[in-house]
Amino acid sequence: MGIQATLQNRGLFRTRVSDRLGRITAVVRIVAGVVFLVFGVIKFVEPEYELAEFVRFGFPNSVVIVYLVGLLEIVGGLMLVVGLLTRLAAAALAMNMAGAVLTAGITVGGPIHLGLAPALLVAMLYLLWAGPGDPALDARLDTPH
Repeated sequence: MGIQATLQNRGLFRTRVSDRLGRITAVVRIVAGVVFLVFGVIKFVEPEYELAEFVRFGFPNSVVIVYLVGLLEIVGGLMLVVGLLTRLAAAALAMNMAGAVLTAGITVGGPIHLGLAPALLVAMLYLLWAGPGDPALDARLDTPH
């Protein structure tokens, strides 16, 4: 059995929702993806500011961490926008948001760290359960060949 067949049997690509809820789920996925993209790009545009913030949150003084988080947010955000490997992206971004809440949320608080980050965490957990919604590239991967 090939890798794609194994993943299909586990329902990795399959969405649990359809019709109106499937479209709403796709909107949640796409909007969250765009938010992650924006925050990821900011980490590359303003790395000095982001590094100072990360240090304030308790991370080591290393711009590599900022770039790695930015890369995760850009790649994961793009995956969400197109609906490709949605559950994988949602899992990685959920861990990212849990880290944001537990570090920046506790240290700084505020609407981004205790408002947006928890909302994105909930959205990622929902996508882990629901899948990509419709439309999504994952639907093409779920089709047996």
